[in-house]
Amino acid sequence: MEISFAESERSTVGIEWEVALVDRSSGDLVSVAGEVLEALRQGDGSEHPQITGELLLNTVELVTRVHHTIGDAVDDLLSQLDEVRAITDPLDVELMCAGSHPFAQWFDQTVTDKERYHRLIDRTQWWGRNMMIWGIHVHVGVESRDKVLPLLDGLLTYYPHLQALSASSPFWGGVNTGYASNRALMFQQLPTAGLPYQFTTWAAYEQYVADMTVTGIIDDYTEVRWDIRPSPKWGTVEMRACDGLSSPQEIGAVAALIQCLVDHMSGELDAGRELVTLQPWFTRENKWRAARYGLDAEIILNPAGDERLVTDEIRDLLVILAPTAEKLGCSAELAQVNLILEHGASYQRQLRVAAENGGSLHAVVSSLTHELRHGLGG
Repeated sequence: MEISFAESERSTVGIEWEVALVDRSSGDLVSVAGEVLEALRQGDGSEHPQITGELLLNTVELVTRVHHTIGDAVDDLLSQLDEVRAITDPLDVELMCAGSHPFAQWFDQTVTDKERYHRLIDRTQWWGRNMMIWGIHVHVGVESRDKVLPLLDGLLTYYPHLQALSASSPFWGGVNTGYASNRALMFQQLPTAGLPYQFTTWAAYEQYVADMTVTGIIDDYTEVRWDIRPSPKWGTVEMRACDGLSSPQEIGAVAALIQCLVDHMSGELDAGRELVTLQPWFTRENKWRAARYGLDAEIILNPAGDERLVTDEIRDLLVILAPTAEKLGCSAELAQVNLILEHGASYQRQLRVAAENGGSLHAVVSSLTHELRHGLGG
């Protein structure tokens, strides 16, 4: 099976943002995506070109165009968010983004009436119905197919940094899970989801897709739902590991970090230098540690097994990537990583709000909708 990789300009960026719909008074999820998307139809009756549905009717997804800078991509998302709010505000529906909803129950949610979603649920059953989770996906353009798999392996080394910064799913069905990101461990239960295999050649990736297709596990490569994956249609590497982010500043910060990492590592490859690549058992352990402990995780840094607190690593990484951020025009957004470190990641803020309000998860939802409307610290 031959999988062509589209031409793409180096380090261009696109972002996909899954946003939950919640009742303004109760804070519970509401399945009104169908009405929202219908109201957003274009003058000719066609669907909105960038705002789409998802697996569950409690969600809309905002998808940017291709941009050169993170600032432009975030502005694109915020413009779409305004379009959605013009529909949802009169319905007394608020918008929220986190890796999970603090107290909603999966069995109360309605699956979108599309064949591919029905097939997914029919196959995955209980686990599929439990996918009441939200994330943010960041695509970064890669100009050469030969770079894709080395970049994917290199990004795995920084997986815990990104997971810890974005972790926003400490609650599940009204329960404090004890995890910073319960979403990370939930999503990997789906077939083909979770950490990617570390292939050394594009032909090996093509053989994997062929094997998965001939056995009926997937229909095509788009159903390979790895946490980090090639996106051949768009000519990108797609980072899918991050929990949903509740504020524009966090989206800008995390997306800038991803864009800078990819561009920096691409430069290392151009210079003939190998990227730091961890053993698969180390990448798996790092994922678990970041999901469990978030910004308090001690992560594995290199094949020798050296370890360090992830926040110390992040601060050093910001210094290393500063010249790349300046080149890409995202210095301001990259600096907002410090805003997350100062205010706490979303999982920390949610836990703090619950503690300050007698354990009220309704208060947590209110804080999340406030952050999305007014920004982090607003």
